[in-house]
Amino acid sequence: MNFLGAHAVPMEFEGRTDAYIDLVCEEMLPAIAKDALADSVDAFCETIAFDAGQVGRVFGKARELNLPVRLHADQLSDGGGAALAAQFDALSADHLEYTSEAGVQAMARSGTVAVLLPGAFYYLNETQQPPLALLRKHAVPIALATDCNPGSSPLDSLLLVLNMGCVLFGLTPREALAGVTYHAARALGLTDRGILAPGKRADFALFDVTSPAELCYAIGTPPPISVIRSGMLIRGES
Repeated sequence: MNFLGAHAVPMEFEGRTDAYIDLVCEEMLPAIAKDALADSVDAFCETIAFDAGQVGRVFGKARELNLPVRLHADQLSDGGGAALAAQFDALSADHLEYTSEAGVQAMARSGTVAVLLPGAFYYLNETQQPPLALLRKHAVPIALATDCNPGSSPLDSLLLVLNMGCVLFGLTPREALAGVTYHAARALGLTDRGILAPGKRADFALFDVTSPAELCYAIGTPPPISVIRSGMLIRGES
């Protein structure tokens, strides 16, 4: 469960953003940690949300409470979000369309996963692509996600995300497939899954295809023939 308290300023705090951050840090986060209501803390560092100083306060408090962090960063401008995420050893930094090479290098040093969100890019009709060449150059792990939300990415098909990742961002099919499996698990801090190997949790889907390219080629299809969760068949053929 991810705590999204620092993503937008509530109407009742309009013009009092710092007061809202006080509330997040002094009341919300301690309550969440005490009752184990979330396993990570997310924030949105952007001109329309919170600045680096405000996010830094949230992340500093999360660190005190031993809560991992992740950041929606550099979606609309280069506000130094990627470097900020790296400073706090964030599990992931999402969007990243305007991230500079310095930000990418910081992520590489911290091991922060880059999560690309082609659904939001498409729905908002954006034109600035994430710096894929820089992410490759500095060996930053690249994940893909739906960013499913009613405001900017009403998308819940991971198969469509595979297609969008290749068509809109130029990922290879193998990069896209790793992005929704191994690197996605890493972005969530889940080291026990994401790859088929002895000792790992057996969560996977089976598709009637001959190569990763087939999964990325069709727009949102084909459906899996089987879905296995924790080693148990929950849908389809055995």
